[in-house]
Amino acid sequence: MMGAVKRLAFRLEARNSMLVVAESCTGGWLAQSCTAASGSSRWFERGFVTYSNQSKQDMLGVPEDLIATHGAVSEAVVRAMVGGAIARSRADVGVAISGIAGPTGGSPDKPVGTVWFAWAGPDGVTARGVRLFGDRGMVRRQAVMIALEGLLALLGDD
Repeated sequence: MMGAVKRLAFRLEARNSMLVVAESCTGGWLAQSCTAASGSSRWFERGFVTYSNQSKQDMLGVPEDLIATHGAVSEAVVRAMVGGAIARSRADVGVAISGIAGPTGGSPDKPVGTVWFAWAGPDGVTARGVRLFGDRGMVRRQAVMIALEGLLALLGDD
């Protein structure tokens, strides 16, 4: 994980960019992973841990009807989360994560391990949904890695 963070730091610093993260199921793990790197204050602007639906509305401006219509674990909501995080920070690159880490909380439509991501940068927003497997810790760890990999892809080659 630290290798990915170091590559991310290099790419963000090379672009003079700052990162913001909006996390739900990972509970701040991505922010912790980023800020574990020495010098991260040069490229990590802030993180939002918006675990409840209300916090997504209050802190990130996610519309209540969007959550009611699509659910918190959805493409629409992570797109709104990352947009809200960018708007409420000084960052120009961002990522949002919302998922069902388990072992409870799943449904037939959204089983445990369903995680949505949205990445935002100068060229707009991209989103991706995945189904991860393993226990709660494994799902969360995989989600952090996917978020980092998506940021690296967004920022291109070293």
